[in-house]
Amino acid sequence: MVTLSRVLVRREPISLIKPNKKNKEDSDELSTQLENYKVKATRHIFLIRHSQYNLSASTDKERILTSLGREQAELTGQRLASLGLNYDILIHSSMTRAKETAAIISKYLPDLEMMSCDLLREGAPIEPIPPVSHWKPEAMQYHEDGARIEAAFRRYIHRADLKQENDSYEIIVCHANVIRYFVCRALQFPPEGWLRMCLNNGSITWLTIRPNGRVALRTLGDSGFMPPDKLTR
Repeated sequence: MVTLSRVLVRREPISLIKPNKKNKEDSDELSTQLENYKVKATRHIFLIRHSQYNLSASTDKERILTSLGREQAELTGQRLASLGLNYDILIHSSMTRAKETAAIISKYLPDLEMMSCDLLREGAPIEPIPPVSHWKPEAMQYHEDGARIEAAFRRYIHRADLKQENDSYEIIVCHANVIRYFVCRALQFPPEGWLRMCLNNGSITWLTIRPNGRVALRTLGDSGFMPPDKLTR
């Protein structure tokens, strides 16, 4: 089993100190070193599910947003802007629907740095329990996608670095399966339960990671800012 301290929130301060005879015997010296290794900032991570797209397309390039999907992205961008937060970066999956959603959102967050990431592409993170009859990827897909999505989790869901002085606000535009898996892993729930959550298109999931490593789920799939006739899954 992977522990919270080593993956989700990186290492505890005590594990960053090289043991030697002096700090083993001198508790004051150890306390001073621990203080130097304490994280100071909180990370806020906004996980955005892409908007509605053309489901009938056969290739990713053709899976562009529908007119409703573009409206949804506009509403999500407006909602994020209305929070009045100083966002640090907007990261998005390299799949077409996520890129287009991110581009529309960015109109409401001018000058915000954008970055594409292949690790965030949609996939099958782990075989769900209980299983579902309508969706059964090959075992190899779980193996390949699962390793990639877990790598994405380790890259993006962790406590702040030691050098980070101020709280950060990061937006990640990706996919339902990725978000659901991230939430399970971040909260230390069995990841096999990821498929039990439902996320609307354009919805906002907000995770907070405190300096001490505690994780809070502030919102899961929030789409209350959209009119009912704009909601899709």
